[in-house]
Amino acid sequence: MSEKATAPAESKRVHDESVQDAYAEFMKTGWAESNLSGMSPAPAVPWCIPRREELSAAFPGIRLVIPAGNFKVRSNDSDYAYRPHSAFAYYTGVQGVEATADSVLIMEPTDSGHLPLLFIHPRSTRDTDAFFRDARYGELWVGRRFTLNEAQMRYEIETRHLDTIPNFLEEKCETLLIRGEDNSLDSQIAKHDREADFLAFASAARLVKDKFEIDEMQAACNSTARGFTDLVRAIPAAVETRRGERVIEAAFFGRARIEGNDIGYSTIAAAGAHACVLHWIRNDGDLRPGELILVDAGVERETYYTADVTRTLPISGKFSPAQRSLYMLVYEAQKAGFAAVKPGADWTSINLAAQKVLAQGLVDMGILTISAEESLRPEIGLHRRWTLHGVSHMLGMDVHDCAQARKDQYTEGTLKVGMVLTVEPGLYIQPDDELFAPEFRGIGIRIEDDVVVTEDGCRILSNSLPRHPDEIERWMGALLD
Repeated sequence: MSEKATAPAESKRVHDESVQDAYAEFMKTGWAESNLSGMSPAPAVPWCIPRREELSAAFPGIRLVIPAGNFKVRSNDSDYAYRPHSAFAYYTGVQGVEATADSVLIMEPTDSGHLPLLFIHPRSTRDTDAFFRDARYGELWVGRRFTLNEAQMRYEIETRHLDTIPNFLEEKCETLLIRGEDNSLDSQIAKHDREADFLAFASAARLVKDKFEIDEMQAACNSTARGFTDLVRAIPAAVETRRGERVIEAAFFGRARIEGNDIGYSTIAAAGAHACVLHWIRNDGDLRPGELILVDAGVERETYYTADVTRTLPISGKFSPAQRSLYMLVYEAQKAGFAAVKPGADWTSINLAAQKVLAQGLVDMGILTISAEESLRPEIGLHRRWTLHGVSHMLGMDVHDCAQARKDQYTEGTLKVGMVLTVEPGLYIQPDDELFAPEFRGIGIRIEDDVVVTEDGCRILSNSLPRHPDEIERWMGALLD
């Protein structure tokens, strides 16, 4: 093809590039200064310093890499709402909407310990094209982020551009990574046989909460209590609405978004027999007067600490005799669980205390035809047909917190002052269970509260929500009048 034939196309390309250049230059002009001067440190920062010191002491001379994590795609080019890995938040103090995907905390070994370095995508300032062209990180698309200096002031950690990580990692050093959170780092950093130890340490570090954490969890429980008040007020509308469980779910979600970062986990709003499905999150059922609704929900704070509370409520505001009798059995089991929570007690003692009450109650009702003692033997466990789950789990930044801790530290360990956990016995009678009389079938009851271990027992963080059926009826009556 001749030069003459290609000239018009070449001319058009040059023209298009010129137009684009002009647009880009125009977009960089006419903007006011936007500096966040006088920024105060994030609330958790003073507590993060000793946390990092303990981490440093546990892995001397080793580079430690803690990623915040990548975006997770929900559908095509739509991502799930971003939430960083809990270990990253725990050691940096990053919170709420300040968190940006792909950030990385690196603890670089030094002669005296470790130097913490925070790698981030900094603000796309107006002298770059990214602020208007980058749909994933650009400011006009997703909002303002911190500059490197602003992030350093906010978290009191030396801060660097994320783009410098590949060159930084070229310097050879024994390295441990929390794997599976950042695809790029997974491919750049070779696997190490101590990675499991690193993850377990970062998880177990949260077993005993400091004062900041306990205060945050108390605040999460307080917000959660207000969320339960909201959903009780929504019951009349839920009864009148198809798929009324979602009215209840939405009422609680509103409180979580107003007072916190989000819900701490998918809300369970289980009316009628749906309460017998332990992880009922479809929430597409109707609310019918005379039945119960089991709501398991928690507000997550900006700092990512969450509550985890369950109440089983009469939709009409009053328990039937059958409902009350089953509820009181679970209530007494929870009281036994509370009494078992104390420093030095075996973790398993909480579950055993509650299960003893439930098993004996089933014997007294004539449902269990063997003794409670026999049923409680691990190899038998007939009572577990109606109470399938354990009674407690650790609680904190994750609703099932510290899950990667070693068994001897957690499920086979002992309780320590400052641990925060749930106490949540339940009893679930399936609608087709002919071992129970008809009036009991289709009833599911769980009562769940959050407690902190104290010197002489425990303190119930969610104690502002009523538990006893008489208290529940008075509370609901006042809200629904």
